[in-house]
Amino acid sequence: MQWSDAIGKRHDRYAETPRIVSLVPSLTELLVDLGLAEHLVGRTGFCVHPRQVVRRLPKLGGTKGFAIDKLRALAPTHVLVNIDENRRDEVAALHAFVPQVIVTHPLAVRDNLALYQLLGGIFGRDPQVEARARALAADFEREWAALSAQTATLPRQKVLYLIWQQPWLSVARDTYISQMLAAAGWDSLPVESALRYPEVDLPALAGQADWLLLSSEPYPFREKHLRQLAEQLPRTRATLIDGEMVSWYGSRAIRGLAYLRRLRARLV
Repeated sequence: MQWSDAIGKRHDRYAETPRIVSLVPSLTELLVDLGLAEHLVGRTGFCVHPRQVVRRLPKLGGTKGFAIDKLRALAPTHVLVNIDENRRDEVAALHAFVPQVIVTHPLAVRDNLALYQLLGGIFGRDPQVEARARALAADFEREWAALSAQTATLPRQKVLYLIWQQPWLSVARDTYISQMLAAAGWDSLPVESALRYPEVDLPALAGQADWLLLSSEPYPFREKHLRQLAEQLPRTRATLIDGEMVSWYGSRAIRGLAYLRRLRARLV
């Protein structure tokens, strides 16, 4: 049996003992939750969960600009990458010495189900790995149903989700983040954008938003930023939001759905 990644490349179930490098933080966490921690041999400096596991793994730099020579020395059988998070030219260079480069690109929230199946299938030589993938899918469906039921009872709201300041940056509606927000009944602003992470006119869009959401990543918005915005935009309701719960796919998405359900219930 074979499984297709985000660029349509077919991958067989790996019959030997894998050596996996993950260049995507959320996928590193997912691999651990699938029971593959012992097969991880490298990660980025942003792969921080679960800490007790990743702290023993060599760091290869960032998701962009990773140390390719250091990665080569690890002799991986598989490298996991993402279209949004890794540079195309750097990923292309991996094909010269990595037997299997697995490309991911979840955009819709329910794309997580295919992601569990993809990695559970490729690394499912141990039946427990596929069993864990099925369990994650069941947990995802339970949280998806609970959030969907709640969303159906609440009026939709417009939100401006900020990921950076100076300049102010938000998210376009074709991003995974925006799709997670939409699942909770929050329609992100701007409505249209040629860029996935556009610079925005904060006063103009804040006036259209029911809520201003300040993400904890990549810019670490804190309480002081809420106080500053309260002075600048006294009529705008604003709150902090856990960026990992909204932007991390994989196993974190399950907790993310539950987190959004609780947050949405509070922000009415």
